[in-house]
Amino acid sequence: MSSGNDSAVGVDFFATTHWTVVQMAAGNDTTRAHDALSKLCEDYWYPLYAYVRRRGHGPEDAQDLTQEFFARLLSAQSLTNLGPAKGKFRAFLLASLNHFLANEWDRARALKRGGGAVPISFDEMDPEQRYRCEPVDSATPEKIYERKWTLALLDHVLQQIRAEYERADKRALFDKLKIILTMGKGAVPLGQLAAELGMTEGAVKIAAHRLRQRYREVLCEQVAQTVSSADEIDGEIRYLFSTLSD
Repeated sequence: MSSGNDSAVGVDFFATTHWTVVQMAAGNDTTRAHDALSKLCEDYWYPLYAYVRRRGHGPEDAQDLTQEFFARLLSAQSLTNLGPAKGKFRAFLLASLNHFLANEWDRARALKRGGGAVPISFDEMDPEQRYRCEPVDSATPEKIYERKWTLALLDHVLQQIRAEYERADKRALFDKLKIILTMGKGAVPLGQLAAELGMTEGAVKIAAHRLRQRYREVLCEQVAQTVSSADEIDGEIRYLFSTLSD
């Protein structure tokens, strides 16, 4: 990614990103840190569930373990251990999960489902159905985790942009142009899109450029939520996209 998005992810913006808030506020403002970390966990629970399943745990155990892991992570005791050295949230989360699985399996397994604090509820998510509907993957649990993380991130980006277009009463425009983001520029000729939208080809070209520009901005904003400094954003984006081609 180029540095042309500095205005979108400058110092003022980055000072309020979730992972930075968690790191900076853990020792002083646990409520703020808890809320920020809770939001990140809510957004990225599925890659961890898929990782636990890939490690050989059954559906019920995987749900129990994932819920209990988040409950422990969101405790005040866990937050006090956070610091700038923890690096990327993606890596921190996986390392914390591996530590939990290695040391807390027996205790977590003994918990009754639904007992205690449940920061991530699976009642309406049906994670196992989602897991079983995915194609067979021979990659390692770690590779699957990183790929699922990337897909979750990109889904959040599209959801945010879709919501913005809906608020501007342009949902139909987004629905037609999003193929440019998911399949590339030449996926559908601009002339065809123009005819379907009742617009001139020039107007569609401008709209497509604006959508790609906004996509880059939101992608940087989302990645900024999960790294320790703005300097890491471009490298993290390059790495995440590489996980989709492994």
